[in-house]
Order: sequence, then structure tokens, then C-alpha cells
Amino acid sequence: MDPYARPKERKVGAQRPKITHLPKSIETRTRRERQAEKQAVAAERRAIKKSARRHLKQQLISDLEEAD
Repeated sequence: MDPYARPKERKVGAQRPKITHLPKSIETRTRRERQAEKQAVAAERRAIKKSARRHLKQQLISDLEEAD
């Protein structure tokens, strides 16, 4: 599991479900299931961005401390 994910974000990373575009006659998932998968993908992206911001902030602080 992704260390930066929130507690309810279980299906992230390699286990993340793929979003597919299929006709309604073939699609077996409900609208709520599709929305849940879409929200999980968005939450994963937010977690990645958040961790990147934290990492860059720490790197900037350490660079500034080295310069002093």
C-alpha cells in the first residue's frame, strides 16, 4: 500500500483498477462502482502530488541550511 495514501485509499498503485470505456451492454459495473474507482485514482494522484511537495520542501530547507 502507498505510504502517502489515506486510510480509505486501499486500491492504489499496481492494484489500482483500470478505467475502461465500454458500451453499456457490456459494462457490468454500476455507476457508483465506476465513480468509486475514478475517485480512488484521483485520490492517488493527490497523494503523489502531496508527497512530492513535501519532498521538495524538505530538499529546499536542507539546501538553504547547507548554504548558511
